Amino acid sequence: MLEAVMGFVPVDKLAVHFHDTYGQALSNILVSLQMGISTVDSSVSGLGGWQYAKGASGNVATEDVVYMLDGLGVKTNVNLGKLMLAGEFISKHLGRPSGSKTAIALSKVTARTSKL
Repeated sequence: MLEAVMGFVPVDKLAVHFHDTYGQALSNILVSLQMGISTVDSSVSGLGGWQYAKGASGNVATEDVVYMLDGLGVKTNVNLGKLMLAGEFISKHLGRPSGSKTAIALSKVTARTSKL
């Protein structure tokens, strides 16, 4: 789809937006980056989504995107720790678990090491 759209719209005018229902958002973002798209929509803690699609999860979590980009050596100027704190705050306020796989995994690592 991106190839077809890029035939009509300059790549620097495109952005991508993915939900993570089937765990494919990050791989789709990676392909988009490889195709030259540098604007990615995401949401803290994966908030949002589309209530009309049964079983659909929220948007791709910003924490997950930043973690992947950091791992790829892409400079984001985003402090992942502060981002995770913001996600934790809003998730608690809304009474729901974080939608970020990164935040969940890193919080477990932090919890285990703090017990040592």
